[in-house]
Amino acid sequence: MKRVFSVLCAVALIFSLAACSGEDAPNDTKADYSGQTLTGNVTQIDGSKVTVLLGTLNEMQRDESGQPPEIPNGQHTADGQAQPEMPDKDLPNQTGGVSAEEPSIPIGQEGQTPPEMPDDQPGKQISDERKDIFMAGEESAAFDLTGAAIKVESGAESKDGSLEDIAIDSILVIEVRDDNTVSTVTVKFMGMGGNPAGFGIGSGEVIQGTSANTLDSDDNISDTSYSSTGDDENALRIDGAIVNLEEITVEKSGGESSNTEGGDFYGVNAALLAINAANVTIKNAVINSNAKNGNGVFSYGSGTTVNISDSTITTKNDNSGGIQTTGGGTTNANNLTVDTSGNSAAAIRSDRGGGSVNVDGGIYTSNGYNSPAVYSTADIMVKNATLTANNSEALVIEGKNSITLKNCTVSGNMSDTKGTSSDENVHTVLIYQSMSGDADAGTSSFSMTGGELICNNGDVFHFTNTAATIALSDIKFTNHEEDGYFMSITGNDANHGWGTAGKNGAQVTFTAARQPMEGDIIVDTISTLKITCSDGTVFAGTVNIVNNAHNGAAVSDNAVVTIEKGCTWNLTGNCTVTSLENNGTINFNGYTITLADGSVLS
Repeated sequence: MKRVFSVLCAVALIFSLAACSGEDAPNDTKADYSGQTLTGNVTQIDGSKVTVLLGTLNEMQRDESGQPPEIPNGQHTADGQAQPEMPDKDLPNQTGGVSAEEPSIPIGQEGQTPPEMPDDQPGKQISDERKDIFMAGEESAAFDLTGAAIKVESGAESKDGSLEDIAIDSILVIEVRDDNTVSTVTVKFMGMGGNPAGFGIGSGEVIQGTSANTLDSDDNISDTSYSSTGDDENALRIDGAIVNLEEITVEKSGGESSNTEGGDFYGVNAALLAINAANVTIKNAVINSNAKNGNGVFSYGSGTTVNISDSTITTKNDNSGGIQTTGGGTTNANNLTVDTSGNSAAAIRSDRGGGSVNVDGGIYTSNGYNSPAVYSTADIMVKNATLTANNSEALVIEGKNSITLKNCTVSGNMSDTKGTSSDENVHTVLIYQSMSGDADAGTSSFSMTGGELICNNGDVFHFTNTAATIALSDIKFTNHEEDGYFMSITGNDANHGWGTAGKNGAQVTFTAARQPMEGDIIVDTISTLKITCSDGTVFAGTVNIVNNAHNGAAVSDNAVVTIEKGCTWNLTGNCTVTSLENNGTINFNGYTITLADGSVLS
């Protein structure tokens, strides 16, 4: 989460080196890259000599006319027609927004995902998960980095680096002088599947610190206490074993974490950490943490499973989630009471590498800023639970991940000023792509059936720099923010690194069934919305297309509205939409709907 609202900034560092074409080209055989800026994926390292496969970071691609190309979901670029008139209503938060992406395309970028290449092509060296970040070409180049000044970029920060910070699969941005010597190089990603550079971790190395108590053989344990006050130390670690724990107490009452990302990604300093395909069952436990990066219960790695029920988890410090899942781990939670107090400390939390999280019953409460009740870079399902974020948005999905809720009560109260991205938008549900490398690019998915969703501040839903599918049914909505939108679907100013301003809209497919809804919906000219009201849905509100705040190239089909038989749309103001299919009832109430072709319905 620490990087959820991070910025990807270009950092220049000056050094001299020679460029050579061909993976195995000798250093004295120079290709002429004079005056160019090159992007390359590292394929070979020999001392100070580095060979890269040239390509591009996945920015929006344009045709000869300067327009974005057709995108995979059938949406097309604007054909030059005038946009519908903007509504009279003031439109707050339009100087910012959240980044968005097409299906299978990185958020904020409209270039299509490169096609699958034959095994004998250079691009095949790039792992599938990296194709959404780096688009490989067929040309290689070798560079001698002797004497080079190297810097490493991580979000909004950078640091002086060295050759040790460059690994196979790193992505480098290289600027070449007019005399064909390199003037600047930025290590944008340090390797290991496209992850951004992580200070102190280096090339994606898994760092998990030590443990005060380790269980590495199968066992059944009850009525036992485990504690830790050490730095980078778990109070209890289960390593590769099948262990049943009942009525245990785990206390992580002190100790510092030397590396935030090590704690967030791999479980450094967590109270309880399960690793190496461990299978852990925990019942009637009390787990407390008062250490920074002191996540309560942490499941890390493919094959690792934590089953925890009827237990209490309390964390007090920053970056300390309640239940945390990363690296492909699994967490199954039943009837927990989870309470977190620190900033960036979601009650149900996932991070880099994701996994599977299943929650049934319980109360999950976060009290810090930037601390949703649920933060998803995984597939998370929650049933029959109460999810409360007292100083944050309630739910966040990043990238190609999901949250599914059934019969839950959800409440969010994001700060106008103390949220990391409050300058962009204030909301209860955020669906976006941060470009941090923590979540694969792709289509986000949110589904909610039954229960209640309570917005105490800002918009109910905000989408930016990602594609998303949304399905809602039988929910009670309560919005205490009079000026908040029901949905805002916009680009953002990229100050937080969420794509490129003017190119980072969202593409949302939204279906509501048996759903009463009230509020206004806006979609900017670089974003799209396909909304369908079905199965007796009643919608009271407006839908309007608004100009992108950063003058991005407009796309067509911004707002496509379908009202199915038996459904009702009660207008509360004038609307502008691309097209309308109405098989139900529209009560205009004296207002109008203006279509993209200029038609006015009333």
